[in-house]
Amino acid sequence: MAHASDMIADDIEAYLKAHERKGLLRFITCGSVDDGKSTLIGRLLFESKLLFEDQLAAIEADSRKYGTQGNAVDFALLVDGLAAEREQGITIDVAYRFFSTDKRKFIVADTPGHEQYTRNMVTGASTADAAILMVDARHGILTQTRRHSFLMSLIGIRHVVVAINKMDLVEYSKARFEEIAEHYREFAGQLGLEDITFIPMSALKGDNVIEHGGHMPWYHGPTLMGYLESVEVDEARLQRLPFRMPVQWVNRPHLDFRGFAGMIAAGTVRPGDAIRVQPSGKTSRVRRIYTHDGDLEQAIAGQSVTVLLEDEIDISRGDVMSAVDQPAQIADQFEATLVWMHDQPLLPGRPYLMKLGTQTVSATVSNIKYQVNVNTLEHTAARQLDLNGIGVCTLSLGKPVAFDAYRDSPDTGGFILIDRMSHNTVGAGMLHFALRRSQNIHMQHVDIDKQARALAKGQKPVVLWFTGLSGAGKSTISNLVEKKLHAAGQHTYLLDGDNVRHGLNRDLGFTDADRVENIRRVAEVARLMVDAGLIVLTAFISPFRSERRMARELMQEGEFIEIFVDTPLDVAEARDPKGLYKKARRGVLKNFTGIDSAYEAPENPELRLDTTRLSQEEAADAVIELLRERQLIA
Repeated sequence: MAHASDMIADDIEAYLKAHERKGLLRFITCGSVDDGKSTLIGRLLFESKLLFEDQLAAIEADSRKYGTQGNAVDFALLVDGLAAEREQGITIDVAYRFFSTDKRKFIVADTPGHEQYTRNMVTGASTADAAILMVDARHGILTQTRRHSFLMSLIGIRHVVVAINKMDLVEYSKARFEEIAEHYREFAGQLGLEDITFIPMSALKGDNVIEHGGHMPWYHGPTLMGYLESVEVDEARLQRLPFRMPVQWVNRPHLDFRGFAGMIAAGTVRPGDAIRVQPSGKTSRVRRIYTHDGDLEQAIAGQSVTVLLEDEIDISRGDVMSAVDQPAQIADQFEATLVWMHDQPLLPGRPYLMKLGTQTVSATVSNIKYQVNVNTLEHTAARQLDLNGIGVCTLSLGKPVAFDAYRDSPDTGGFILIDRMSHNTVGAGMLHFALRRSQNIHMQHVDIDKQARALAKGQKPVVLWFTGLSGAGKSTISNLVEKKLHAAGQHTYLLDGDNVRHGLNRDLGFTDADRVENIRRVAEVARLMVDAGLIVLTAFISPFRSERRMARELMQEGEFIEIFVDTPLDVAEARDPKGLYKKARRGVLKNFTGIDSAYEAPENPELRLDTTRLSQEEAADAVIELLRERQLIA
């Protein structure tokens, strides 16, 4: 008995080791609603013998409950896990499933077909090696087919199967199959999709899914499973690219060991190879490639390793190790395609965080060149991107980064944008190329700096940022403060919202996008004035926290003081010195803060002026007192 147990244990161990050695293919299914995506995946799971008896029993029960037009098992219910999906018969979220055959392991993502779930489809496709594009043989190429084909080309999926499904409903017609294939080839040529395989099938009946079957003897190509088991995965392609490894962690457990850990994004590396570290450009040679299981003589794309170098050079998280003769590029301004994934729109000029590889930097979309209509591929003008919007944008970063074009290396060319306040992921994008001006424009050294200018004026430069609703008293109070500072011999300048809109910002309106740009420009001007050694006062509604935070981060520590002129809406509206609230209430004045546009009150201002209990003179005195407490004025 013990001998039999040992044999079983040996067989299990051998099976697991063989399973570990199998390659992995990640693929997605996409297409229009009710074209059989979930049914196909369910059949693949069923045929791979990876379902337990209780799972089969549950699916049979659900099949009877939700109705499957007479078939005993509705394979789609293996994938459509959300109750809303089962009730509606559509896929909403991205459903990931694992299965394997004797030749390969698979992770499949079933992506939604509706336009409003574009971000879900992009998420599912972002790590895929191949895509199965489902086409209903009765309907042919539809809008959703074109949309998902565009997204596949955008994300860079190189291997596409056009699965012409439900051939049983068109009497397995060869002519219909060839008609759809030719139609799709003409469209795919516009997108640059080249590696396309057409397979006629019936996911419901099983034809050409696992085996060919006898209904389409005229088809001599691979079955879907045969294709999936043999198609080249991206890892093999990535190994042929120049070496790239973003540094994730500097590993220094003791003084005799200093390694740089990360996952190899592209290429191969061996001890003795010369490498270049970007963005610094410093060079060295690989001394060791360390792993938990011992040193390696070679590491390839997809492996996580710790690299030890021959030289002591300064490297930190976010840097990229490259092949010395084919290094990553360096830039801080790019053209990129961006997919917007948040309910709040993308507004040019608003600061975000950008995560590229293992580095996180500040980023701003300078402008949107055009938005892409995913249904028609038409390029249209846009001042913002809404949820699921796709646009080609100009991206500006806070510092130069190492990168590759996304089409060459997705790991070093793909990025996400993160909201600075909530830390939610709000967008995903692909870098195309660096803008020439990012390489030609450099900061010019000047001998007279901010400290010298401030010393000549005998003061410490600072920005007093007054924010609050229209009619709160910002302009009046800031004007009083400036008069007091001027009388004390301080050098000041007051930037007032209305005055700036007569000149610098006369081209801007009052949409959210224009308000963001308005504050961005004012913040940059304020930064220059602080650099000139001035005490700068700004009186703007500045309704959004993110822009006020952006303005703060432009200054050095202690150079930005946020002053919240706190006046309740009903009090400000009762004052209405310019008659603006009355116009807004009548609908004559659109996008008016407090009425039909939001105001985000400061959460932790340096000074809060409650104008329901302070007079304007008292409020001004409170500002002067704060400046004295901080030793900014005498």
